[in-house]
Amino acid sequence: MNREDKKNTLLLPAGPGGIAEAARILRAGGLVAFPTETVYGLGALASDPRAVAAIYRAKGRPSFNPLIAHVADLDQARREGCFDSRAEKLAAAFWPGPLTLVLPVAKSGSVCDLARAGLDSVGLRIPANGLARGLIAAAGGPVAAPSANLSGHVSPALPSHVLADLNGRIDAVLNGGACPVGVESTIVSLLGETPVLLRPGGVSRAGIEYVLGESLAGAEEGIDAPVAPGQLASHYAPRAGVRLDAAEVLEGEAGLDFGGRFAGAHGTILDLSPHGDLTEAAANLFSMLRLLDASGMRRIAVAPIPPEGLGEAINDRLRRAAAPRS
Repeated sequence: MNREDKKNTLLLPAGPGGIAEAARILRAGGLVAFPTETVYGLGALASDPRAVAAIYRAKGRPSFNPLIAHVADLDQARREGCFDSRAEKLAAAFWPGPLTLVLPVAKSGSVCDLARAGLDSVGLRIPANGLARGLIAAAGGPVAAPSANLSGHVSPALPSHVLADLNGRIDAVLNGGACPVGVESTIVSLLGETPVLLRPGGVSRAGIEYVLGESLAGAEEGIDAPVAPGQLASHYAPRAGVRLDAAEVLEGEAGLDFGGRFAGAHGTILDLSPHGDLTEAAANLFSMLRLLDASGMRRIAVAPIPPEGLGEAINDRLRRAAAPRS
């Protein structure tokens, strides 16, 4: 049964039973809204690209923004991201708490390409809410979670806010009452020599600068590889050229298919979804682009993708991949 066909979203009680059921749903590929100290997050296992794609579908999110991966403890965080001395200082000072660190992906990382929006960086935080940490630990891996609301709506600080937007669109809400902070986490990028404040939030700029002993740059000051999509026309681009809305695969091209349009063609061809399922296509998008790029072909022919639903976000990413670049 599709989530859209469900009549009601489960409201799970706080406590061991509710955590256990919520973790079971996540491990099965479902979606669970859960409380943090900031707002309710809409969680899926960060290692499961199909479940992550379902987050975007449930929220009606117009583009594949990188999602924050919530972790249970510092050891788990170190398995996902590469920590330097600055990251260690900030983690010691503000975790658990409303601070997200954007770090290079660790080789041992499990957060999927789709949750990272195809980037080689990952946003990590340890929430201060005990229910959230218990859920993440029980789920057995990082939980990707944007705010649990329809895209563009006010962020949810109560279970009733979540249900007002997402009832019937997600599997469950873990009821932790009101979120005390009520605004999203502060996001700091540590990808370059200068730390960059990407989003103000629950931890102040002054507090972060005091711990680091240096000033934060603003995102507008030119982080080399934008963490948030939409900052460059050409982004998520493979080395190979990309030809969109292709009716066939030409000689010297690899093919990125959808719905079997390139059936019978020769060469290196991967199908985002042989059955035309946009959620499956979203889950496969970044990994298949990487695989085709590694094939050595100079150009990738991409079959037409329907523009509705997740197709809008898929087409947005493909247009960025195909944009002219220096």
